[in-house]
Amino acid sequence: MPNQPPPAAPPGVPHRAVLPAGTLVYRVHASHRSASAFNPVPAQELYGGGRFDGTPRAPFGFLYAGFGVGSAVSEVLLRSLPFAPDGGLRLVPRVAVARRSLSVLRLSTDVEVVSLMSGGDLAAVGQDSWLIHAEHPEYPQTRDWARWIRERAAPWAQGFVWPSKREPADRVTVLFEDRCPKGVLEPAPTPPIDFASPRGERWLNQVLLGYGARVAPAPA
Repeated sequence: MPNQPPPAAPPGVPHRAVLPAGTLVYRVHASHRSASAFNPVPAQELYGGGRFDGTPRAPFGFLYAGFGVGSAVSEVLLRSLPFAPDGGLRLVPRVAVARRSLSVLRLSTDVEVVSLMSGGDLAAVGQDSWLIHAEHPEYPQTRDWARWIRERAAPWAQGFVWPSKREPADRVTVLFEDRCPKGVLEPAPTPPIDFASPRGERWLNQVLLGYGARVAPAPA
């Protein structure tokens, strides 16, 4: 089973990929926080959190980003949001977009990551597509695998890269604060988009429409 515990030793050597300096990434983040700030709070072992977060067992700051607008928005706002039985637009709760923004960042230096892009990449760490496609209830298991892969790719791996589950034409990445140099991400000239503003909500709805979704209407 792909979601069994990690083995004692990997079946292969984790595959390396380089994210070149100057690469633009897109991040949906809390509006009151710096777009380039890593999340320092470990996820609980069994509840909440993201796919590859740090945990109390393996604490490290982490930062998720997409390589395009679609992956950045859909990975945060459309996670586990089912399609409507009547074929109508999916409604993203307003609380999910409140106090959030999208920012464009640029890598200030080359970043070396574990590639989870292909079947071969996944097999090298004893996994298959379950690792990158598992839904939220299984994130405690994917976090345990992330810890194990990090340990086997120490000290060089500064993050992971994999195909976006919700925008398969694009990639997403998680970066590890303890292995990245300070200032690894710098703001791009494009100003942030505040989803709470009327302009930001219109912009967001244009993006979401391509995924059969929109922000839920404001209560009357």
